[in-house]
Amino acid sequence: MMDLERVIYLKSEILRIKEEALRELMELDRPEALQELKVKVLGKKGSLTALLRQMGSLSPEERPIMGQVVNEVRSRLEQAWEERSSELDAIALQKRLATERIDITLPGMSVPRGHYHPLTQVIEEMEDIFLGMGFQIAEGPEIESDYYNFEALNLPKEHPAREMQDSFYITEEILLRTQTSPVQIRTMEKLHPHLPVKIIAPGKVYRNDDDATHSPMFHQVEGLVVDHGIRMSDLKGILLNFSREMFGESREIRLRPSFFPFTEPSAEVDVSCMLCGGSGCRLCKGTGWIEILGSGMVHPKV
Repeated sequence: MMDLERVIYLKSEILRIKEEALRELMELDRPEALQELKVKVLGKKGSLTALLRQMGSLSPEERPIMGQVVNEVRSRLEQAWEERSSELDAIALQKRLATERIDITLPGMSVPRGHYHPLTQVIEEMEDIFLGMGFQIAEGPEIESDYYNFEALNLPKEHPAREMQDSFYITEEILLRTQTSPVQIRTMEKLHPHLPVKIIAPGKVYRNDDDATHSPMFHQVEGLVVDHGIRMSDLKGILLNFSREMFGESREIRLRPSFFPFTEPSAEVDVSCMLCGGSGCRLCKGTGWIEILGSGMVHPKV
């Protein structure tokens, strides 16, 4: 059986609490007071919560009716709190803007200037040195064919550099270039038979090697000169001039016999240590010299 008087009483009390809460809500002028009022009405000991506890004694027929009323009131109060909170925030912002002043006498803040990566700076410095000696800059693809990367450079099929553990192969005939030397072949094909050829080829190269002193991707700068009457002494003179421009006028170089498939004769090039001047230190491991590059006369097969 439904107790109509009790239902009417509970409903009127719930609506009364709602109206009082809405009235107090509109009178609030501080954001902090919103939470205080919310606790007063909807908190564990709030007026609406206390009234809801009485719903436990309602009959099954009465509970759906009162449940709908309670949900509507709670939803209306939540909406009213959000709206009033936004209004108070806007009022507070307007007050702050009205009282704050921008001091235009303060010095402006400078925008930090960008700068080149150290690798880019070194490569550009090297390019400038070789441009000053009459060289041109050449480029080539980083994804290269087996022919340009190996075969045209006098690296036979059985050469260790062709093994999968040393190179990043994409297909059997395509790989990430392991050196910038393929640019030599492409340049000579393009410019033949016009002489002289004087180019450098800076760029990224890739090898399947990663430890404390090696990286899978690193940079090389290739150099090539093709002309009549070019001798090993010309190569040494260019490298000496480069070393002094790059590392200081007092630098000396030495050429040590070596082997590269694409040059004959071949030489490793060391520069006198720029820290100790050749007397020996930790940088040069006590030798007075630092290895900087490999070189040689282009092999006739190339």
